[in-house]
Amino acid sequence: MASSFNLVIGSAKFIFAPIERCLNCKRNFDENMKILQKLLKELNTVKEVIELRLSAEIHGGTMQTEEVKNWLDDVQRIKTEIEIIEHKTKEKKFLSRAFLGKTVEEKVFELKAFLRKGKAFLGMVKSFKYIIVGGGVAAGYAAREFDRQGLKPGQLAIISKESVAPYERPTLSKGYLNPNPKAAARLPEFHVCVGSGGDRLLPDWYKEKGIQLILGTEIVKVNLALKTLVSAAGEIFKFQTLIIATGSTVIRLTDFKVEGADAKNIFYLRELEDADKLVESIKMKKHGKAVIIGGGYIGLEVAAAMRINDFDVTMVYPDPWCMPRLFTPTIAAFYESYYENKGIKIIKGTVSVGFNANANGEVKGVKLKDGRVLEADIVVVGVGARPLTALFKGQLEEDRGGIKTDGFFKTSMPGVYAVGDVASFPIKLYNETRRVEHVDHARKSAEHAVKAIKANETETTIHYHRSRNLGLIGSKTERLLELSLKVGHLKKTRLLQRFQDSILQLRT
Repeated sequence: MASSFNLVIGSAKFIFAPIERCLNCKRNFDENMKILQKLLKELNTVKEVIELRLSAEIHGGTMQTEEVKNWLDDVQRIKTEIEIIEHKTKEKKFLSRAFLGKTVEEKVFELKAFLRKGKAFLGMVKSFKYIIVGGGVAAGYAAREFDRQGLKPGQLAIISKESVAPYERPTLSKGYLNPNPKAAARLPEFHVCVGSGGDRLLPDWYKEKGIQLILGTEIVKVNLALKTLVSAAGEIFKFQTLIIATGSTVIRLTDFKVEGADAKNIFYLRELEDADKLVESIKMKKHGKAVIIGGGYIGLEVAAAMRINDFDVTMVYPDPWCMPRLFTPTIAAFYESYYENKGIKIIKGTVSVGFNANANGEVKGVKLKDGRVLEADIVVVGVGARPLTALFKGQLEEDRGGIKTDGFFKTSMPGVYAVGDVASFPIKLYNETRRVEHVDHARKSAEHAVKAIKANETETTIHYHRSRNLGLIGSKTERLLELSLKVGHLKKTRLLQRFQDSILQLRT
């Protein structure tokens, strides 16, 4: 009896053993397929980051390009093989797991090896909780606000194309052009945040706070979905939260293919390097002739500075009066009259259509649309600026030429904020979205965005009070009042006093 029972049990084990092996294979197969899918997702992320880096085209010797390309080819091969496995699984269903289990297990080991190699290629990846791309005024004020809100060392990086820590940009068209070496503004005198009455944030301040200043670094590729930035040198930066503070770039006459616009001694004023070049030319062309193209902030301020430097100055702009977007004809007439009394010639209602150059390629004349030709040793062009948003095209919503944000300067992509010149944000006062190009807005929007970021982390609520930023209007006019003082110590007339009083009323 016992032997018969053992025989039955043995037969049952013999019969059911293959079924048990199939069930185990199915469990192992399902588990390995889950692992495979997880590894494949991670591999795709690494692959996309490496492709981003390769597309930057400049690797600075940090990647063995041929080896990386071979790796990418192998990744594509293994992805195709996995697709075939998935297809066969659907076709043969249950039994396919027994036949394909070994293959899937092998693919898991292969994927792990590919991942290790891919991550080795990305050895230069630097990760930060917060990254500010752009190193202008907004970046400096954002850094200060991060410190105020509470920041751990190593959490924040500022990536800037410029080679110096953030500074107050308006100084470049003012004190920086002062002909008196002892009175001329020079760094570190005007690092942020002295423009708003705060302390200077010197490079050592960032070091003490554990904020990494990554200077002289141009970002050439951005993948916001992967939270990745790629530099021209092939460096990769990963972020959790990004603040876009790229600001604006000057509109150049070469953009419109103006004849001779690439001649030497034609200047634009945006960065410290631009100002240094202009200062050097002023020294070389002492008591020469300067033509200023444009009747806005830059035009008015540089015209005054060049006159102080004892140049024969002529301003040219197409509008019927200077600063037409802000000045009434009466106010503009006052300033134009004041400038003319200081010896600055003003030509309105025409534009430059070309430039003459000497044998050395230096500008010597400005051709106007009305036929006149103005002698020139130096030309400074201030005809506007464009927000630097090209890196983010197709990844963020845009409006009015800028990156669309909400009232917290949050963009359409979670974890990404835009401040300063690039931000198109809602203004309740006008019930519309606007973009503001002004240093005061750069400061305030940067601070507000940081407060919003930190509030979001603690689930509290803040608001951007536009009533405060009516001060922008006051700040602009005060800056314009300074123009007069630059050309000579002007005592305020009744007109100027009424003008300032009216602005003070607007502020309240």
